[in-house]
Amino acid sequence: MNKNKTIEEGKTAAITSYILIVGVLIAISMNSENKNSFASFHIRQALGLTITFLSLGLIVSNFNSFMISGTMWVFVSVLWSYGIFTAIKGDMKPLPLLGSLFQKVFHFI
Repeated sequence: MNKNKTIEEGKTAAITSYILIVGVLIAISMNSENKNSFASFHIRQALGLTITFLSLGLIVSNFNSFMISGTMWVFVSVLWSYGIFTAIKGDMKPLPLLGSLFQKVFHFI
């Protein structure tokens, strides 16, 4: 299958995966029957980002500081924006800082 066709077929699942927890689950379901490499790449990125968001949220919730929580929100928002825009553009660029790790850890998707 050619690269452009793979990207077009997987784009919906890839974009859907960035809708935090629900989107990741829906995208995994959409991609379960006919594995699409483009969709799988972005599902791994989005799953890692979701887990990072939840983990940081649990840690940051122990502090009563806008600077700490604001920094977390900016960090996650920038990564989320980067991920969804690369999916929309049809690119397979890992998220800065953590994307390569997500690809290794979630290789089974």
